[in-house]
Amino acid sequence: MQAEKHLTGTLLLSVFTAVLGFFQYGYSLGVINAPQKVIEAHYRRVLGIGTLAPPADTSEDLAASPHILTMYWSLSVSVFAVGGMVSSFTVGWIGDRLGRVKAMLVVNVLSIAGNLLMGLAKFGPSHILIIAGRAVTGLYCGLSSGLVPMYVSEVSPTALRGALGTLHQLAIVTGILISQVLGLDFLLGNDEMWPLLLGLSGVAALLQFFLLLLCPESPRYLYIKLGKVEEAKRSLKRLRGNCDPMKEIAEMEKEKQEAASEKKVSIGQLFTSSKYRQAVIVALMVQISQQFSGINAIFYYSTNIFERAGVDQPVYATIGVGVVNTVFTVISVFLVEKAGRRSLFLAGLMGMLISAVAMTVGLVLLSQFAWMSYVSMVAIFLFVIFFEVGPGPIPWFIVAELFSQGPRPAAIAVASFCNWACNFIVGMCFQYIADLCGPYVFVIFAALLLVFFLFAYFKVPETKGKSFEEIAAAFRRKKLQAKATIELENLRGSEEA
Repeated sequence: MQAEKHLTGTLLLSVFTAVLGFFQYGYSLGVINAPQKVIEAHYRRVLGIGTLAPPADTSEDLAASPHILTMYWSLSVSVFAVGGMVSSFTVGWIGDRLGRVKAMLVVNVLSIAGNLLMGLAKFGPSHILIIAGRAVTGLYCGLSSGLVPMYVSEVSPTALRGALGTLHQLAIVTGILISQVLGLDFLLGNDEMWPLLLGLSGVAALLQFFLLLLCPESPRYLYIKLGKVEEAKRSLKRLRGNCDPMKEIAEMEKEKQEAASEKKVSIGQLFTSSKYRQAVIVALMVQISQQFSGINAIFYYSTNIFERAGVDQPVYATIGVGVVNTVFTVISVFLVEKAGRRSLFLAGLMGMLISAVAMTVGLVLLSQFAWMSYVSMVAIFLFVIFFEVGPGPIPWFIVAELFSQGPRPAAIAVASFCNWACNFIVGMCFQYIADLCGPYVFVIFAALLLVFFLFAYFKVPETKGKSFEEIAAAFRRKKLQAKATIELENLRGSEEA
């Protein structure tokens, strides 16, 4: 009941406004999928591929032309992640320099600029404008994917941190779903309207810009970073309503003293200090497991996969995936504070592993048994459901939970970079690997999911209901236990010798 008292209108507005950044991220992920054939046809016309009867001596150029088209298309999909990789390293700096709210305000300019480039793609060299627009939008999303979890984790009360943290993923899947629906050929996914489809998330950027003007700054940032006690109290009162802010102020004071003793942590120190090593490894591995689980392969190329499975209207099946995606993300909002982060993460990885094996069996045996197309489709839906149970939402907010104020900005920057780098690798390489491996492509993801499951089982701690300092203390205990075990083994070895 205490948690419900803390759920005020200002807190909901602040979290909703912040996660609009993740809505744009989701929209940009999904929007490129449905109109693939329309945009590829436009690229062919612009690049002069396959439009004219070729002379006899250009057979090599003609053979190369599908590869040129694949290259431009893969670049159009994955350059978005390059932008994210580049900008994610500046998250900590911009978040500390401007404050969480002002930083989110300023970076919206990138989103508006990127969406304008894509919206005007027909008025110039479309392939260049689309690639440039997606790169600039990626720059925005890279900054946003670090700033949003930072802000949401800092304004949320401990009891609601997990539930509000899963809203990042809900915003992403809602963005994906809306982009898929608007991408239907009778709406915006046609030859006339596709530039508007690509540039439409600029509307969410404008909405976020104006709503941010109403949001309070993070009380943790005001108190710990700037030392503005009264402003922090005012911000807390706006976020919590009539609750007494002194308990949280006392927790912040404790965290401030810890931060003062450990000072600001750079990215280099994060990797060289043994104090943070375990937490950094866990933070990176949860990001890698989110991206290399194969989920982006489903999002980027689901229409293509349904085509191979023999679906007559693959776009509608892709939208079905989007609906399932959204429904189970809503369910995970309620699950994450009841079941805990670790158990949901493990259950999700194991479910995805089984689904990936089933999907492979379905695609391999499709030529022999027509009904295997249903196995593949059910496996795709289950794969998405299990992703949304744990590996989807949890990595976005668990990194902010694993670190205290001092190392948090650097840790979020490193984790965001890792997430984006993996996103880029999957986006750039999946089409080529799928062409090479055929129906066996998801065997690779199944093997990776097994590795991620084993790692999570042995290394990922439970963070549910714990303060930032309690989580840091748990890592210190694990480290001391490991050290004691090694010393004991060394002692036994020397005694036996």
